[in-house]
Amino acid sequence: MISVTLEDGRSKDFEGSICLLEALRAIDKKLAKETVAAEWQGQLLDLRQEVAESGRLKPIKLTDPEGLEILRHSTAHLLAHAVKTLYPHAKIAIGPVVESGFYYDIELAESISTEDLCNITREMKRIVSKNYPVIRSQVSRDAAIRIFTEKNETYKVEIISALPEEAEISLYQQGDFTDLCRGPHVPSTGYIRAFQLTKVAGAYWRGEAANPMLRRIYGTAWPTEGELSAYLKRLEEAEKRDHRKLAQKMGLFHFQKEAPGMVFWHPRGWTLNQVIRRYIQSVVQRDYQEVNTPQLVDRTLWEASGHWGQFSAEMFSLKSDHKDYAIKPMNCPCHIQLFKQGLKSYRELPLRFFEFGCCHRQELSGALHGLMRVRAMTQDDGHIFCTESQMHQEVLKFMQQLHTVYTDFGFTELIYKLATRPVQRVGETALWDKAEQALSQALDESGVNWEVLPGEGAFYGPKIEFSLKDCLGRIWQCGTIQVDFSMPARLGAEYVNTSGEKEVPVLLHRAILGSLERFIGILLEHYAGFLPLWLSPVQVVVMSVTEKQNAYAQHITDLLERSNIRASLDLRNEKIGFKIREHAMARVPYQVIIGDRECESETISARCGTMHIEAVAPEVFVDKLLAEIHEKQPLQGVNY
Repeated sequence: MISVTLEDGRSKDFEGSICLLEALRAIDKKLAKETVAAEWQGQLLDLRQEVAESGRLKPIKLTDPEGLEILRHSTAHLLAHAVKTLYPHAKIAIGPVVESGFYYDIELAESISTEDLCNITREMKRIVSKNYPVIRSQVSRDAAIRIFTEKNETYKVEIISALPEEAEISLYQQGDFTDLCRGPHVPSTGYIRAFQLTKVAGAYWRGEAANPMLRRIYGTAWPTEGELSAYLKRLEEAEKRDHRKLAQKMGLFHFQKEAPGMVFWHPRGWTLNQVIRRYIQSVVQRDYQEVNTPQLVDRTLWEASGHWGQFSAEMFSLKSDHKDYAIKPMNCPCHIQLFKQGLKSYRELPLRFFEFGCCHRQELSGALHGLMRVRAMTQDDGHIFCTESQMHQEVLKFMQQLHTVYTDFGFTELIYKLATRPVQRVGETALWDKAEQALSQALDESGVNWEVLPGEGAFYGPKIEFSLKDCLGRIWQCGTIQVDFSMPARLGAEYVNTSGEKEVPVLLHRAILGSLERFIGILLEHYAGFLPLWLSPVQVVVMSVTEKQNAYAQHITDLLERSNIRASLDLRNEKIGFKIREHAMARVPYQVIIGDRECESETISARCGTMHIEAVAPEVFVDKLLAEIHEKQPLQGVNY
């Protein structure tokens, strides 16, 4: 006799082992229909899993985060099933869940058109209508290799062959289709109701350019058609806001194959970059000393810091003078070298260094994505050397600084997460207690809502992650402050404490924007390119209607530039409507139009989106712009 108990206390006894789905149906039929998987004794299982001992069952619904992930993973299998039905010679590779959906990498000789996606979708719906049971089985590694070898699934064989010989392999079958997977999955294909294939891209197997190029088919799945429809609308809007497309219209930057993952900044893009840098410098200059450290550093420093052992595959390295060097992937070891120049006293702490550090990381070519994922990035990187007793105040001070910056950039909805000690870690328990208390206390005193990520801290210390939400509801993790108990000791950083003894300082790693490139990408998509006036590379364009007004247009441009307003002058012999459209496409906020009326009355007429300014004195217009820049307001007359 075994007993199955739900979270609310309801339970039922059964003779011998029983399938979790049957147990749930016996307790609550309605609940069973809403459930796609179960947490049994803390472990996530398929509903068709049989149990032989008493325990607690937590139903997992499609509306739960775990349920949504299971739905999407099952839809990826459904996609592969459909492709194999339509293209029997196709070879399937991997089909993971990603943010808001899934993809499956497939080797296929044929290109996949929009019409082909529609055909695949129809086949997926046919499989759903059959409501095939999704059955899990366990086989040995050798048996799994034999099964997929017979199916000519070379990618599956490669994955399985890399597993230990004694490994037990789980397979899932639906109809005549079998796939390799840990699971869990929905009980049957009929549970998958609202899905859509969204696009096809190319992806190298395992992200390596030397490997075959696969077809990567993306899709999304949701519990209901209404949620799917809402998501597709957001996706359509996100496509319009793609920062790479906006960059072309605005003349900001480009990428090319000769420098993969590295940005070619155009004059306007570099102006935007510099505006953000100068702003961050103005925020930190009172508390931080700005520094600059070398790009190329001897391998021995990276070995001492621990980075070489952990991340050497992601570092660009070279040999010179019979030595190994690496282009820095991060700035912290170099900042510690600055701290070590001369023995420091406790009276000098906290000591804060800041650097716009250019770092390089060898990201897989298949993972590169515009400004969002690059190989050369600039970090607004800071390091605070302090005592244990100073941690709390430093974290609190940093958070206040971060809030100011995010508010100025127009992000007011933030998410805070405290990542606590992992199982494998360095440092004494008492020190972790102090660090976690300092971080949690700072969060509490800031009056924000926050959540704990148990065990998600770095091995060297806990951290707070700061994420912002953009206008489409997408979440971007940008800022962080991390406590480090390890690296200062590894690299020999010391100060003289109040007792006259040498002591290792606590190191706080902090960043507000994270990668400057990525943050610019986020800004462009959040504002759809309609950046607030203070950020816009060109704030005003002055246009003459005919060449008769050129002299006055030049006079107005000079006035704007003398007022430190970024202005450009367009005296081309083109129709004024053409000029207006061109500069509107380039997202120039204010367009000043100079015609005969403006010349005769010595006034200005301008437009910003749907807002029109008619015949005002130039000085009034300048004062308006300067006030808008100072207050960092979003653009008026623009619905971004």
